[in-house]
Amino acid sequence: MAYVNVPTDLSRIKTKMAFNLTKRQLICFGIAAVVGIPTYLLTRKAIGNTGAMFLMIGLMLPCFLFAMYERDGLPFEKVLRNIVRTSFLWPRTRPYRTENFYAPFIGAGKEETQLESAKTGKKAAPRSHPRKKR
Repeated sequence: MAYVNVPTDLSRIKTKMAFNLTKRQLICFGIAAVVGIPTYLLTRKAIGNTGAMFLMIGLMLPCFLFAMYERDGLPFEKVLRNIVRTSFLWPRTRPYRTENFYAPFIGAGKEETQLESAKTGKKAAPRSHPRKKR
């Protein structure tokens, strides 16, 4: 009897259009072909076959990157946008400020110990936890 694996996470499945490629990949590869092939044909006489081939590859690589690269389910342009935002557009440090509800109580305790130490001339010993017995 034939056995077929069925993936449990159906959100990662992408519909294939032609040649087992998604629509996004077909569009990006088409753009790469439209940019790369004329570049090669027009520049091979001027700079030679090898130079024209390297120029064509250099012009087509970004299209292949946009077609194939994916990280955490995000396509390359979204990953690139997030990197630009966090590196250049948004501030590096995010201030984290909280409102301490116990500050008035802590401040009052410090003032009392400072007054006691000023009267006696000694440093006040740090308070221990009231439940601890030494």
